[in-house]
Order: sequence, then structure tokens, then C-alpha cells
Amino acid sequence: MNFQRGKFREEPEINLIPMIDVLLVILIFLMVTTTYSKFADLKINLPEAEVEQTKSAPNTLDVAVDADGNYVVNLTVVPFSDIAEFSQVLKGAAGDRQDPTVVISADAQASHQSVINILSAAQQAGFSHISFTAEAKRK
Repeated sequence: MNFQRGKFREEPEINLIPMIDVLLVILIFLMVTTTYSKFADLKINLPEAEVEQTKSAPNTLDVAVDADGNYVVNLTVVPFSDIAEFSQVLKGAAGDRQDPTVVISADAQASHQSVINILSAAQQAGFSHISFTAEAKRK
């Protein structure tokens, strides 16, 4: 039974504006009081090691290509005619070594196709370990 028919009842509402103001003040406070560390300020002394560098690993097959498309396998100039023939050259250079690491040294101006030729020939020869050489930039 509703005895208060003529009385208007107001619905409760939540005002979000003061809550947003408080959150913004907290955010500004955190931004102002936070200190940011810089990695450049860290002084780190890295350990040093003396290591003898070997000229080449015993189970490597060195293949180089220059900007003119000339191929060299283990310091021997090899003419390139097709991938199957070059694959046989790689197998012959590997000798009795099982799955040598093919180290490819390509000139920066060498064509992309000449490097792909070496990769395809190494795949046909059954060599799965391939590495590339690069030179560090001098300052």
C-alpha cells in the first residue's frame, strides 16, 4: 500500500566527476614523485677472458664469393656453372668429413643470387650446418 501517492521520490545517482578529479590528482602526484633511472648511468665492469682464437675449426668448409661472382672453396678458385656441379665440388672439398659447417663469406656487393647458389648447393650436398661471416664496423 502506497499512502504517499503525491510525493515525488528522487532516484539516487552517482556523480563521477569528483572521482575522476581525485584520480587525476593521484596520477599527477605519482608522475611528479617518481624517479626514472637511466641505464646509461649504470657503471658495470664486465668480466674479461683471454681466449685463443683458432683460424678455422677442423670441420669447416670455407666458401667465399666476391662482387664479380667468383667463387672460392677452401682457398681454391672454382668456376660456377650450375648448382648440381657446385654441389659436387663442395662434397669433394669436404672429403671424408661428415656434415661439415659451411662458412659463407660473401662480399657486401655480391649478388643475392650468388649466396642463394651456395645455399642450394650445400643443401643438395646434404650439409645442414651453415654459417655466415661478417666484419664488425670500425669506429
